[in-house]
Amino acid sequence: MRHLRAAGRGRWQASIVTALALGYAKAWRAQIAFDDRHQIYVCSGMRTGFGRAGTTLGGAYLTRCNVTEPVLRHEAVHADQWARYGFGFALRYLVEELRNPKDANKFEREAGLADGGYCAPDRS
Repeated sequence: MRHLRAAGRGRWQASIVTALALGYAKAWRAQIAFDDRHQIYVCSGMRTGFGRAGTTLGGAYLTRCNVTEPVLRHEAVHADQWARYGFGFALRYLVEELRNPKDANKFEREAGLADGGYCAPDRS
């Protein structure tokens, strides 16, 4: 899997988060498929249990129906971020979101604002 290419502690921690996310998605009766192109599990058909239009936990993307090519590319970067930081990514993301919400969040910017459906902020 793409997110497992990162080295170190983050990789195995992301694997644990992925397994838990897949179990959670299954409990919510999601349709679970592995997207070969983006190397991420896509858990669609969920009515609730995720933030905004979808949430990536480890290498699993949870959503109702937001599965376009750009969105999956964006979420695959979040899977890589999970692999880089491991369990600590959740806290890092939360702190960043509190300080710099939505399109100002550095993790969202790294994943590609346009791909994630964000409008770039006017910084003039």
